[in-house]
Amino acid sequence: MKPRFDALWRNLKTGDGSDRAGRAVAIGVSAGKIAWFGDDAGLPAFEPAAAFVQHDGAGALVTPGLVECHTHLVFGGNRADEFRRRLAGASYEEIARAGGGIVSTVGATRAASEDELFASAAARLRRLVCEGVTTVEIKSGYGLDLQTEAKMLRVARRLGRELPVTVYATFLGAHALPPEYRGRPDDYIELVCGMLPALADEGLVDAVDVFCENIAFSAAQSERVLQAAQRLGLPVKMHAEQLSNIGATQLATRYGALSTDHLEHAAEADAEAMSRAGTVAVLLPAAYYCLRETKRPPVELFRRHGVPMAIATDCNPGTAPALSPLLAMNMACTLFGLTLEEALQGYTRNAALALGKAGRHGVLEPGRDADFVLWDVDSPAELVYWLGAAACRAVIRRGEIVHDEH
Repeated sequence: MKPRFDALWRNLKTGDGSDRAGRAVAIGVSAGKIAWFGDDAGLPAFEPAAAFVQHDGAGALVTPGLVECHTHLVFGGNRADEFRRRLAGASYEEIARAGGGIVSTVGATRAASEDELFASAAARLRRLVCEGVTTVEIKSGYGLDLQTEAKMLRVARRLGRELPVTVYATFLGAHALPPEYRGRPDDYIELVCGMLPALADEGLVDAVDVFCENIAFSAAQSERVLQAAQRLGLPVKMHAEQLSNIGATQLATRYGALSTDHLEHAAEADAEAMSRAGTVAVLLPAAYYCLRETKRPPVELFRRHGVPMAIATDCNPGTAPALSPLLAMNMACTLFGLTLEEALQGYTRNAALALGKAGRHGVLEPGRDADFVLWDVDSPAELVYWLGAAACRAVIRRGEIVHDEH
């Protein structure tokens, strides 16, 4: 039976590290999915749909749509003053303990209307789309009460409906201790666990995350949240080993975490546990850079133990005001020592794996969402090489052109 195409893209070249790298390829699209992908010269006879359209890629490099697997994209206000204070020598931990950091964003987010949060987040999300992002994860965590956490998650869902990008929403109620619970972290964790069923019932949660760290929540407190997520059948993630090692990764892997993120202080035992659990290491070089950290994530340990590595911007108002996936890839290579191939897989195949969505995104294969990007570059190296030059010609999401530079 002939494949049926709604659209056909020809005269493309790949640079994804496969055996087709550098060769002319074509992509047939049907009902928002990749129906056929292969050498242009081997294109089979096909049946065109009534509204069939053929596109000439003009020799552009094609990659899967980029998957942004860790963001805090919805928030009120900004923390530019904290940036100034860090430049003057204050540490992230000092600022947080003095009432800044995450908590300083909470007031602005609580005060903002849903429409205001949507407008500011949509502007940021459009920037990501213009650099090739077709899938994004958005965390809550700047509300720290049921009303505002729900508001943030509703905004995330609305972004997925109204903008041309696939959005997954993660509940991060255990992000910081709100001022009204000062000195009562166990009581607040009880509140977080109580929020989850209501948010899940409203269809607002795809995964649950926890910030397990000395300035946030202990391993014991974090485990209570993971248990609450497990009872609801929700997958879990963990902000782990960013500033210290208090056992976050060991805990997260016992619950089959999709990913543990940051990981500057991870040890070999953590890499071993991640390998056994199939947990992805999400590297966030923009936060490392902005905090002027010096201890790098143990990339060589992740390689040795076969732990998949993903990369993300960590876009947030305090420690990573970053909106460039390509810059994040460059940072991962220059600061953390990733190879070009690892960087590209870190923003495609492995990033989809970190979201538990490897069957839909991150690879150019029949049956996956027809999400891909055309780049005006001669080789994949240029995607990481240039600073401040996106070179993105067109972004296609579910078979539709959602961004076109021409």
